[in-house]
Amino acid sequence: MAKVKETIYNVLKGKFLVDEGASKNWGMLIFLTSLALIMIGSSHSIDKKVQKIAILNKDMRELRDAFVATRSDLMKLKMESSIIKKLEVEGLYSAENPPQKIVVKE
Repeated sequence: MAKVKETIYNVLKGKFLVDEGASKNWGMLIFLTSLALIMIGSSHSIDKKVQKIAILNKDMRELRDAFVATRSDLMKLKMESSIIKKLEVEGLYSAENPPQKIVVKE
């Protein structure tokens, strides 16, 4: 038990960094630090992409809503009753008799 306490105490004091085999420890420490930095950078990059995707999804929903509203307005404008009303304002009325087909024989 005393050996474990002494080992933990030595690690906390940092003796493993200044002992005889410290070069191996420093190499591993630098390697682990570089991996941690790469992981942190990757995490930040992923967070930015997730935020951008959320913004693009919101924009897409807004554009889809605008498209549906515009399509609905267009359907109302194309209805025969709305066209007749607009033409009546200009003095044009729909024919009471249906059109007749004229056939020319030679």
